[in-house]
Amino acid sequence: MKYAAPINDMLFVMNELAGLEDISALPGFEDASAETAQAVLEESAKFCGEVLAPLNFLGDQNPSVWKDGVVSATPGFGDAFRLFGQGGWQGVQHLPEYSGQGLPKLIATPCVEMLNAANLSFALCPLLTDGAIEALLTAGTEAQKQVYVPKLISGVWTGTMNLTEPQAGSDLSQIRTRAEPQQDGTYKLFGTKIYITWGEHDMAENIVHLVLARTPGSPDGVKGISLFLVPKFLVDNDGATGERNDVHCISIEHKLGIKASPTAVLQFGDHGGAIGHLVGKENHGLEYMFIMMNAARFAVGMQGVGISDRAYQKAVEYAKDRVQSRPVDSSSKHPVSIIHHPDVRRMLATMRAMTEASRALAYVAAAHCDLAHRHPDGNVRIGHQAVYEYLVPIVKGWSTELAIEVTNLGIQVHGGMGYIEETGAAQFFRDARILTIYEGTTAIQANDLVGRKTVRDQGAVARQLLVGIDATIDALRSGEGGAFSSMRRHLAQGRKSLAAIIEYVLDKSQTDPNAVFAGTVLYLKLAGYVLGGWQMARAMIVADQRQKEDPSFYGAKIATGQFFAEHLLSQAPALEIAIVSANGAEGVLALSEDQF
Repeated sequence: MKYAAPINDMLFVMNELAGLEDISALPGFEDASAETAQAVLEESAKFCGEVLAPLNFLGDQNPSVWKDGVVSATPGFGDAFRLFGQGGWQGVQHLPEYSGQGLPKLIATPCVEMLNAANLSFALCPLLTDGAIEALLTAGTEAQKQVYVPKLISGVWTGTMNLTEPQAGSDLSQIRTRAEPQQDGTYKLFGTKIYITWGEHDMAENIVHLVLARTPGSPDGVKGISLFLVPKFLVDNDGATGERNDVHCISIEHKLGIKASPTAVLQFGDHGGAIGHLVGKENHGLEYMFIMMNAARFAVGMQGVGISDRAYQKAVEYAKDRVQSRPVDSSSKHPVSIIHHPDVRRMLATMRAMTEASRALAYVAAAHCDLAHRHPDGNVRIGHQAVYEYLVPIVKGWSTELAIEVTNLGIQVHGGMGYIEETGAAQFFRDARILTIYEGTTAIQANDLVGRKTVRDQGAVARQLLVGIDATIDALRSGEGGAFSSMRRHLAQGRKSLAAIIEYVLDKSQTDPNAVFAGTVLYLKLAGYVLGGWQMARAMIVADQRQKEDPSFYGAKIATGQFFAEHLLSQAPALEIAIVSANGAEGVLALSEDQF
């Protein structure tokens, strides 16, 4: 099943909304020009479309298998992964001194989107490896960086995150895996970890597990957790691999979707102890793991964008080919392709608008991340980091919630054929369903948005974004026609609703936490629709100025923005009512435990 990356839209968002020109002016990013970005995206699109996309359906029908502790990947995945590593795709945004390409996150982000659109199961392996690289670069010793990071970037080795245990899901304070210090400075680990994505496979020479565990005498709860580097095969000081470490895959999960990606149960220390190396300081493990988790959360948001676009492309292709029924306006006496029917158009427009809005918001967030890392002014870096951190839970939570809706609509467009596996539409829906769950459920993202991102700074960053929205509302006056007045009206109302909820959260967070946390997911969705609508409005303004250059592309931008305003952004006042006016917590808590 083919996939064609939407390069034109990606470049439009990068250049016009995310400010690639400003990013390429940052120290170290001088070569990241618009021409470089286009060349990288074109090569990425070629690899994803020709190598990875054809393996997607095969992976669903012929997934990874476990036998006697060995996991064999879907046929073809190993060869594809070697090409992925040789092409330098794992290192697009990583430092050149560790064999990376050193490009901005803004250029790496569309490559990540393509990867996930082409083959979500495959993309999970480099996603986790990226997280391991980030954690080691932040907290690892120089020796650990020199030995491990180049091998991870080259694709010779892969990385994993090991958090969850059978008795400890999202509550990491309950972790029991123990790490016993040895005289040579290493540790021996004992315990069980579950839900370890690509925790065992045959696509790389080694697997580097980053594992949360407790040392003897460590404090209870999350303050007593440390992070350890535990390779599948032991590694010497020169990076050469030796004997098998005492970490073994005892099973893999049977899942609704992402079937080609092995989700492993790993057992540490059944044969004397798994040799591990401390990363950073003892009892700071959760702090370091959050580096991996934040990188992974943004990447999962991009999974949502990618699979949404893939489902949209598939639905459009089917709607143009499937002939059924005469049009309701009697414009033809014969049956027409279903794309001529108004409700099919509504579904396709919804899929398109959701995908474009979530893409735009994510790319803008990536630009803030680049500015936070490379801007020469320290205060400016701090400001952009705060905006990026505010946006990450929205990118993760909102984009993945939309992905479920978009892929669901994709099945609906196909009608009965969408329920038949051979069309491929069902796979997108099944694969997307995990995205709102792993790397922190939508509620966890929403709680983070409230606690760490809104209450902690008393709404400073959120209000800063509202000021940006105000400027766009004023700029919409320059556009001619109903599309601009419609967007202006709905964006202004959405801005008003978001501002009201920010104040509500700040007011109620200490006095009535149930009232706030009963509506946190609604707050996240409201922020997503309003901030996404803001980007769609900005796109409309640019499109209006450049329409003569490409009437079809820019006309579609304006039309899609109008649809988003009238059909999606218009939900903002209802979300506000659900949180505040109807006293949402009262309704949420009205039923007693026994009444459920």
